[in-house]
Amino acid sequence: MKINRNKWTTVLGWCSLLLACNFFCLQIGYLFTHRFFQVEYIDNQLFFIVNSLCLFFITLSLLFLLVFTRRMIWILAGGIILVLVVNGILLVESSREVNNITSISPDWKHVFVVKENPATGVAIYYRSYYGIFCRPKQVIPYRADDRYKVKWLANDVAALTYTDANDKVQQFIGTYGDRGGGRSYYYVGAEIHGKWQGGRTTVVSDSKGISVTENGATELFGWSSIVQYGTLAVVLKRDDQAVWTLSLNEDFVVHSDASEPTTGTIRLYRATMGNNQPLTLHNVPLN
Repeated sequence: MKINRNKWTTVLGWCSLLLACNFFCLQIGYLFTHRFFQVEYIDNQLFFIVNSLCLFFITLSLLFLLVFTRRMIWILAGGIILVLVVNGILLVESSREVNNITSISPDWKHVFVVKENPATGVAIYYRSYYGIFCRPKQVIPYRADDRYKVKWLANDVAALTYTDANDKVQQFIGTYGDRGGGRSYYYVGAEIHGKWQGGRTTVVSDSKGISVTENGATELFGWSSIVQYGTLAVVLKRDDQAVWTLSLNEDFVVHSDASEPTTGTIRLYRATMGNNQPLTLHNVPLN
């Protein structure tokens, strides 16, 4: 082999080699953090994609920096194809073992990640870090049956709607923000105390619980039937099944002084596997 002295091919070759080294270091770092800190890629297929990118740039660097004989080119091509085929088979097997549910927030600042084992139906919610990495945070309540729908109610609130093993609709909420400046924990139900209106729909939060009136029909959800997620949303349940989700919009402000007037809007989202949109509600004076 003779070293190729062409200026541009040499530059491209070293750039490709540098990229290959970066992807290789990324994989080594991932394997270390996964072993000791339970860090994973937000999508398991990324591991095999990074492997392919590393191989691709190594190949480019060799082609740009070195001159090969025809026989050596065939050997190199055969080795690359073999590695890519093995990598592809492992990728397919990984997608069968883990069902990745990934959704990026509208402002591209957060990633909602859930990984489900199709064999057991166990789904785990992951907290994302540094874009493409995540760590397990909690097991999703109820055994799922592979039907999922993700809807962002705000830039920092994601609603996962799914059906459990008993064909009941459930909702799990991923939250990534705060409306009180991070000073202390607060309860969503207490913060939205009062009456909220949006079109023909009304929500009232009081000492009895939260009631929802839609098209003239009112249903009261007692506090024992309300589940809070983070400090941004609550799920209203009936007979162990999700019915509504209430979340705080970005313009909602939690005041440290309860005597201060409520500021901002909230959103009401029906728990259904059908295609539906959240409804924005505004605070109105109680009669």
